[in-house]
Amino acid sequence: MTGITIKDVALLAGVSAATASRVLSGHPATSPDARTKVAAAARDLDYRPNAQARALRSTRSDSIGLLVPDVRNPFFADLAHACEQAALTSGYVTLLGNANENEHQHDRYLGTLISRRVDGIIVAPLGDGEGGIRSLIARGIPTVFVDRTIDGLDIPSVTTDSATGIRQAVSHLASLGHTRIGYLSGPLSTSTGRDRIAAFTAALAESGFEQAPELVYYGDFQAASGAAGMRALLNNEDPPTAVLAADSLMAVGAIGLLNERGLVIGRDIALVAFDDIEFFALLNPALSVVSHSAAEMGRIAVDLLLEVIAGGSPESVVLPSELVIRASSSSPIRPLPLPFARRKKN
Repeated sequence: MTGITIKDVALLAGVSAATASRVLSGHPATSPDARTKVAAAARDLDYRPNAQARALRSTRSDSIGLLVPDVRNPFFADLAHACEQAALTSGYVTLLGNANENEHQHDRYLGTLISRRVDGIIVAPLGDGEGGIRSLIARGIPTVFVDRTIDGLDIPSVTTDSATGIRQAVSHLASLGHTRIGYLSGPLSTSTGRDRIAAFTAALAESGFEQAPELVYYGDFQAASGAAGMRALLNNEDPPTAVLAADSLMAVGAIGLLNERGLVIGRDIALVAFDDIEFFALLNPALSVVSHSAAEMGRIAVDLLLEVIAGGSPESVVLPSELVIRASSSSPIRPLPLPFARRKKN
């Protein structure tokens, strides 16, 4: 049956349309008998309230927005799933946007979410906070940052302490005899890109190494840049014997390039990835990772957003990271096989 209205529900229940409206909106000024009759009529007629009309009347939509940098990234897919499930448990549906690591697309989605009158937005921000983010702040829309932040903006956030896991990874590689450790960096336009390269540089210093500029490749957190970066590192006069990738998608690209070159991960070159996605443990060899919890990050982000929606000012949360050692980085250093290694000049 289509086109069912609240008047149809009221007629079947034998009450006024105003009473039916109060019952369906949860208003306490209704009798138990009216609530029973209206609930039964709505169920029998399969009545669905007009969510947009209700939002205009109540200023609530019972929906939240979630904008992630790249839905192809398994970490953000896990994060989105955790957010969606936590929101649904609290009575909210989630509208998902994919920024595709592109600031224009990021701002376009934020504009759409604003126009949809969502009750709040969880966003992994791109850029410097202009454009769409400024619109959120100017309109007073409850907002929580997830995984990334923007300097100078006082927005509740859930992020990861990248430094601990990266320090453990560099120390682990150094203990195996690696002195030339390459790094596939994310873009410096993101807080995670800046934080992780800073953590890597500090970790090298703690292990007694200087950062070699030729062993750092700046990518964009996507697979193609991981492949390009690994290619550039291997083409060095003195290539690295171990590589740390700053996120899972760049690690995927790096793995593809190494397989294409015929190099055996864990034997010819050590590889560690930031982000522990499920299939990394299923690879042969299994990939060592800097692990942090997408599921916990998503759940906490929803909790913070609900607190902001309720008028609160929650404190930001920083989650831990830790190294998980697997076969891709468990063997002591050995030289790269020719023709991938280059002989040093006399």
